[in-house]
Amino acid sequence: MKTGPTNSITDIKGLRVGNAQDHAIKTGTTVIVADEPFVASSVVMGGAPGTRETDLLAPDKSVAAVDALVLSGGSAFGLDACSGVVDGLRAHGRGFSIGPAQIPLVPGAILFDLLNGGDKGWSENPYRALGRAAYDAAQFEFEIGTVGAGTGALTAMLKGGLGTASLQLPDGSMVAALVAANPVGAVTTPGDRHFYAAPFEMGDEFGGIGPDPNGGLGLTLESRKQQAMVARSNTTIAIVATDAALTKAECHRVATAAHDGIGRACVPAHTPHDGDLVFALSTAEKEPADVLLTGHAAALCLSRAIARAVYAATPQDGDIMPCWKTANADL
Repeated sequence: MKTGPTNSITDIKGLRVGNAQDHAIKTGTTVIVADEPFVASSVVMGGAPGTRETDLLAPDKSVAAVDALVLSGGSAFGLDACSGVVDGLRAHGRGFSIGPAQIPLVPGAILFDLLNGGDKGWSENPYRALGRAAYDAAQFEFEIGTVGAGTGALTAMLKGGLGTASLQLPDGSMVAALVAANPVGAVTTPGDRHFYAAPFEMGDEFGGIGPDPNGGLGLTLESRKQQAMVARSNTTIAIVATDAALTKAECHRVATAAHDGIGRACVPAHTPHDGDLVFALSTAEKEPADVLLTGHAAALCLSRAIARAVYAATPQDGDIMPCWKTANADL
């Protein structure tokens, strides 16, 4: 396996990603859309999820495909970002047809970023507008780090962010991940330098520092987030995707396997205070997939995307946590 041409989820033909953010509020929204509706499913393994229309994605439900997926900050307020994306899709004639009605189907998931130092004193929920702006901005090239749904994200010790990574499988199919990393756990080992995901790094995509040579990791669970009294400001939400054909049931299995990527990159993961969720989608551009290998690759991509999210985070006014690059400025 090797990385795709841009090491991004848009290495999968037809996918586009849009970000919108408000740095004063310290929050944002990310949307993924395709040229055509796509098959998708989702799996929650965290204890505190926030979702919209994910029941549609269960393998036994009748909806065959959806029009977009949304990742957003804002906790329950952020679910309204899906409404903005629905508005944009409807304006472009997209949606599930029932007689003369067209209904865009847009499942979404949110993370909690309401206590990160941003100004949350809005008089009108900003997330519908952020969702529409993210939809309108969707394109092949997009930024990672302190953008979109990762704008206000925090890990236990450092700022989180938005990350992506891809792999091309031996059969030519592509697998990739997009993530907003905001976990209870740490993404770096004690000292803030080495990433837990380092064994899976491709090249120097998140610094090339290598694994921590120390043993006995994960025993002390230091957390600047907890010290700042924002210990419940959490959740890692992700999308994994492939261009190989998958059924909804197979997407569900790939999403389950991809959760291993969160567990390898965040320590601890899937806690009672995380709403960890993974969507899996298939554009079905290529022949049916080897589901085992696709799930394995999705987990690898997700671990790398989480580390890349933290590595790419940038400082902003009013931050309550340092960035990886600030903490490691001597490198």
